[in-house]
Amino acid sequence: KANYLSKFSKAPVICKLVGRKVLDGVGQPTLEVEIYCTVKNYEKRICSTVMCSHSQIPENALPETAEADEKERNDSVNTAVEWVNESLNTMLRDLKPTDQCKVDKVLGEYFTKQVERIKEIKKQEEEEEAEATLALTSRTPSATALPGGKKAAKPGKKVTVAERAIPPAEPVESVLCGSLAIGGTSLAIAKAGATISRIPLYLHIARLKHDQDSPKEMTLPLPMVTLLNCEKISPAKLKLVKEVMLIPPVQLSLKQGIERVLDIQKEMMRLLEPPGKAPRALKRISHLGCLITGCDSLEQPLLLMQTACNNIGLELGTDMYLAINCAAHELMDYVKGKYEMLTGMFKSPDEMVDMYVELINKFPFIIALIDPLRKEDRQQWNNICRALGSKCYLIAEDAATHISKLKIDQNINIPMCSGVVLKYINQTKVSDLIELTGLLDGQRHITILGSPDGESSDDSLVDLAVGLGARFIKLGGLSRGERVTKYNRLLAIEEEL
Repeated sequence: KANYLSKFSKAPVICKLVGRKVLDGVGQPTLEVEIYCTVKNYEKRICSTVMCSHSQIPENALPETAEADEKERNDSVNTAVEWVNESLNTMLRDLKPTDQCKVDKVLGEYFTKQVERIKEIKKQEEEEEAEATLALTSRTPSATALPGGKKAAKPGKKVTVAERAIPPAEPVESVLCGSLAIGGTSLAIAKAGATISRIPLYLHIARLKHDQDSPKEMTLPLPMVTLLNCEKISPAKLKLVKEVMLIPPVQLSLKQGIERVLDIQKEMMRLLEPPGKAPRALKRISHLGCLITGCDSLEQPLLLMQTACNNIGLELGTDMYLAINCAAHELMDYVKGKYEMLTGMFKSPDEMVDMYVELINKFPFIIALIDPLRKEDRQQWNNICRALGSKCYLIAEDAATHISKLKIDQNINIPMCSGVVLKYINQTKVSDLIELTGLLDGQRHITILGSPDGESSDDSLVDLAVGLGARFIKLGGLSRGERVTKYNRLLAIEEEL
């Protein structure tokens, strides 16, 4: 009787949001959003999500830059907590958690208002500053004729034709303080919607993407598992490779693929262990959850991989494939206008393209290069895609940071590439990802869902990747809890499917 009557009860609605400051996997502050709903007249906690904190500060940044970034992050999390507990808590009350579109629309409008508000404040400050400057200058004598005025230096003959000026770096997109609240709330609502519909989050996302139809079949994304994180500090000379990743072949199940990666990792640890020392349980582990090593040449980590695989009877190119995250934007020397790929060894964007062509010809088992160039080197992206597009995936990760604009402006200058790494950060909403992956599918781009450096133990990213039908998922290595949690979730979904 109770079950029969429960059919007529009102659908659950959101009654309360709780935001709080928590720590992510590397001890950085981030945001947790908890959702409470009114279910059959009772207030009930449904679920929570923890956002990952994302920093665009390169690893080799100056201490003061890192310090400013830390302060900014702290302020941003505090503001986000305030937004969730006050404004968003009121605005989303009584909405259905299953109505993702409506929730995201409210979140989007609130965010736009905040952006406008900040712009207004800035404009006012600038006007006040201008007035103050004007008042000062009207009192001081004119300073047009500066003493010792020099003519513009004549261009010397030093500049050779080969050293063309490179396009300057595009300004870093400013992140609005508090924007985590938007992403955190959108994801928490999606999770609540799935919980209330009594279906896994990946299926809920897939239904949202396919307008409430469950897709005929779901495929798991292939994992890009980071095995090596190459240090960019001396004495190691190699700067170009940030991560060396393994991609298991399609015909293996995820479980078999992960087991194979672990075998290679074990052998790699043995190879990196200096002879004559008692074996340590773990070498230094990067925050990406993988082994850290320094290399002196571009070939070194690749030959090391080859040796590790050969030693356990595996062949690269058939039993396992490689991907390299070059993170080239961190290597540009703007004075020289060249990339520093090895200590003291510089290459122009054109020379970089030639080097990659040579590399892929020599090591055909590399099937993906991530950020081989800065996003500003558009001509060279075109050249590398023409030269290597049929042999390996050329993926934009940092180069795709402004991809959220893709929605608004379809002909935005995104570099020509085979695919992009999407990250769920800041003001990204679930609907944005659904729309973006749809766009990318339509343009025959491959979608990779990637986890940022400051990862939390929340495993929703995996459900997002499965539900959105991403081709790959990039989660870092197979150690550290916040990384392994996600691989475990992926294995659990494989079993379910």
